[in-house]
Amino acid sequence: CALPICSAELLKKVDYVLLETNDGNLHLEQALQVIKAKKPLFIDKPIANSYADAFKIFEAARKYGCPIFSSSSLRYITGLQEVDRTKVIGADVYCPAVTEPSHKDLYWYGIHGVEMLFALMGSGCLSVKTVQEQGTSFYVGNWADGRIASLRGIREGKDDFGGTVFLKDQIVHLGQFMGYGPLLDKILPFFETGVSPVDEKETLAICAFIDAAEESKLNGGKTVLLQK
Repeated sequence: CALPICSAELLKKVDYVLLETNDGNLHLEQALQVIKAKKPLFIDKPIANSYADAFKIFEAARKYGCPIFSSSSLRYITGLQEVDRTKVIGADVYCPAVTEPSHKDLYWYGIHGVEMLFALMGSGCLSVKTVQEQGTSFYVGNWADGRIASLRGIREGKDDFGGTVFLKDQIVHLGQFMGYGPLLDKILPFFETGVSPVDEKETLAICAFIDAAEESKLNGGKTVLLQK
């Protein structure tokens, strides 16, 4: 659906919807129209511009029995899906992190790196601390089981996507970003089965991390607990 907000008549004529609006502030309103029509819905990153809005989207999806899936394409960067998440003891990832005044910092572009972190570490992050300088933001997350992971958000100089994953038996360096094909390979089966490849709990944990990281930034880098 290419319109900012789908009309009821248009929704009757489609089988599935990809919500591709860049502005996460609009996603709750737009998603609710699709959810009430019970059309399987993919929401491109960010799912919203707050944990609260993301929670309302999932809450409505449960109420109306509408399948939804939201993800960054960087969840499928080369090498990441082959990592055995049960063996991950930590990760350091990096990504471009330009910001947009209408969004909390990481929701705009840095969410790609957050998605990579949670794809590797899983939900269960307890707290985050933000260190911000002119061209870089650095985020350190502490997980409930004692693991630590970090994200370097690049705003100046050469940027790219990548990272290092520390496992019990090896160290893995993530490969190249291969575009949107790998994500599309997940979206199409989702539309057919109605089963999201990313758990709701993990998507909400990503939003909780971003909200807490923003609060940490605004409070001089203090450690902030994630919303449950």
